[in-house]
Amino acid sequence: MRGLWLAGRAQLLAGLLPLRRDQVGADVLAGLTLAVLGIPEALGYARIAGMPVVTGLYTMLAPMVVFAVLGASRHLVVGADSATAAILAAALGGLAAAGSPRYVELAGLVALLTGVLLLLARAARLGFLAAFLSRTVLVGFLTGVGIAVGLAQLPDLLGVHVGSGATLPRALEAVRALGRAAPGSLAVSVGMLALVLVLRRLAPRLPAILLAVLAAILASRALDLPGRGVDVLGAVPTGLPGLRMPVFGFADAGVLLGTAVSMVVVILAQSAATARAYAVRYREPFTDGSDLVGLGAANLAAAVTGAFVVNGSPTKTQIVDGAGGRSQLAMLTTAVAVLVSVLWLTGPLGALPNAALAAVVLLIAAELVDVRQLRRILAVRRDEFAVAGLTAAAVVALGVSTGLVAAAVASIIDHLRHSYRPRNSVLVKSSAGHWQAAPVVAGARTEGGLAVYRFGTSLYYANAARLQEDVTELLAGGVPLRWLVLDGAAIGDVDYSAAAVLAQVVATCEQRGVQFATCSLLPPVRSQLDRYGIGASQRPCFQTAGEALEAYRAESSSGHGPG
Repeated sequence: MRGLWLAGRAQLLAGLLPLRRDQVGADVLAGLTLAVLGIPEALGYARIAGMPVVTGLYTMLAPMVVFAVLGASRHLVVGADSATAAILAAALGGLAAAGSPRYVELAGLVALLTGVLLLLARAARLGFLAAFLSRTVLVGFLTGVGIAVGLAQLPDLLGVHVGSGATLPRALEAVRALGRAAPGSLAVSVGMLALVLVLRRLAPRLPAILLAVLAAILASRALDLPGRGVDVLGAVPTGLPGLRMPVFGFADAGVLLGTAVSMVVVILAQSAATARAYAVRYREPFTDGSDLVGLGAANLAAAVTGAFVVNGSPTKTQIVDGAGGRSQLAMLTTAVAVLVSVLWLTGPLGALPNAALAAVVLLIAAELVDVRQLRRILAVRRDEFAVAGLTAAAVVALGVSTGLVAAAVASIIDHLRHSYRPRNSVLVKSSAGHWQAAPVVAGARTEGGLAVYRFGTSLYYANAARLQEDVTELLAGGVPLRWLVLDGAAIGDVDYSAAAVLAQVVATCEQRGVQFATCSLLPPVRSQLDRYGIGASQRPCFQTAGEALEAYRAESSSGHGPG
């Protein structure tokens, strides 16, 4: 763990220092902006997670401060997140009643396990695992989360009570109960949604959700909505969260370990993608896993302060960046503003109607459905759109945790599908003398009896048969093949099974009197082929396709074989 300690020490205050004096005002203003916009959203995230609403504010206290001190990114904002909140609710729903002390205790244990796993991932340099959720699958996953979270709000939006269970059955039950919807709750939810949408349209710079929440609280008090049958939050605790280590039981930890692993995968993918994007924008250094110490410590802070799992938030990061924030000073400012709210301003929240909070959650959920990105994927890659759609459907139908597993599996299958059917080609010279790719068909030749055959990806057990099929096709017709040159520019690795197939190809060429050679091999691949007994020490190996072509021409004119 010494490496982990050194990594944490090296990046201490890296997101904050150096602090530019001319930037302090903009950072403070950006932090206040995030507090204004983030507080009502934090309440919504707590509701998604099944936690007491005040714990949403707790996620913007200690976790945010800890990440500001230990995180490597100057821009990434850490806080409650809809995806991880939905995973938490799905995992704990069958173990304890939402919002109960037992539920809060289990949520703290999940945050503790997640924090430990993130620190272990940093120590083991597992930041590369973020790549196992492709952007396409991540879009589909978040879309599914948005739909599932939105459907889960129907009972409160309508003011009807339904049984517990999976998202789809509860949503269908709420729809069937539409005839007995509570008029007051329905009016509040419709009014909230209409007010936010109108404000966003007419005055996009105003904090629409915050203003709508304040309007709902004022209306609740002025019109005595609780007396008219509208459910409200009730008393919200005032004061700082107490420091308490979650009770660690091996039985509970075993049950929740899979949930924590799911959290880590989402956090790795989402946080790394967000931090990388802003590092590139501002030309700052970035390496996979550089923020894991801060993220792990932030989740440990959440675990001991009564909060729940936190994640790097793309939306919060964009809010701060759009407001001019350029360092973690903005996050420290946000934490101070939330601290003031927790100490003195939670009283009025008790009058907030549940329908109003459900409307806030619905708006958050809608933002997760990235219609523009889905349309773009559909326009350029219909097969990947199908993968995104299946991922979203799995999340809605099977649940968030199972949907996450489906998302990871879909990413891997999508990758294997592409590598299984690589874009192989025969290299030919254009009329201008430039190399270009031609289809692999019977009789395809680079020149005369020469075929420079490029395999489009690494060779491994699943796609090695394609190599054999292509070589059989090249031998099938046309000008008799005298030289077959394997261009390995795209080959990064050759596994043992593929090497055996390649050896069979070489043997087939020799039986047909065809000279087998290689070109454009990366040094590690060249060494691999030497170990397999089919490399440069046994057969010709050229630096480039052009060098192979010149050697073929020289051999053709002299009648001697290549050297």
